[in-house]
Amino acid sequence: MEEILKVSNVTKYYGTGSVVTKALNGISFTVGKGEFTAIMGASGSGKSTLLNVISTIDRVSSGDIYLEGTNLAAMKENQLSKFRRDKLGFIFQEYNLLDTLTVRENIALPLNLKRASMAKTGNMVNKVSAVLGVTGQLDKFPYELSGGERQRVACARAIITNPAIVLADEPTGALDSKNSGRLMKTFEMMNRDLGSTILMVTHDALVGSYAGRVLFLKDGRLWSEVNRGKRDRAAMYRDILSVMASLGGDVDVR
Repeated sequence: MEEILKVSNVTKYYGTGSVVTKALNGISFTVGKGEFTAIMGASGSGKSTLLNVISTIDRVSSGDIYLEGTNLAAMKENQLSKFRRDKLGFIFQEYNLLDTLTVRENIALPLNLKRASMAKTGNMVNKVSAVLGVTGQLDKFPYELSGGERQRVACARAIITNPAIVLADEPTGALDSKNSGRLMKTFEMMNRDLGSTILMVTHDALVGSYAGRVLFLKDGRLWSEVNRGKRDRAAMYRDILSVMASLGGDVDVR
């Protein structure tokens, strides 16, 4: 399997002087093209910090992060903006849609920022909106949609540029259990049918069970890993609960 992401001995400190917190402590792993990987752990385990340094929102203190062979830790600030736009897709807990734009305009925004042609943009918007089931909402505004519909729009916006990897930060955090399940089926479809490589942070064991692999963090270290393989999701869910019980701390079992 082609390697998309390589995290190599990454450490992240916060604070200065005598008040220093080591949020990440020598973390290493890889993600292959087309994988759906979740990152789990109790509050304070470092999972959000890890996503932040991979997304280049934050900088590592030491170590390297390679995306398609490019070392993100070595990139300058003026290079990162274009890199995020071209290579990364983002899905956030709070949707981050612009209420003054229609659904069509929200989905098209990443391509407009790249100055793609109107024809290409229109074709891509129609394609991803059909795949994600939001074609009927294209001329509506975000405030007219349900939470689940808004998150599917956010998914469409995240994949419209065909990014190297989609980064999802607690994507079901603002949804009820019914819409959470629908969204995760959307993630499964994005991964299976569109070949999207997904790296998702979640504290929810049921949400994590949709992934093909789960990495568990504890105190800033990579603690354990569970792979789904050919097993069903119920078996994956049981394994996640078992690991989370051994880790201690909070876990949402729904």
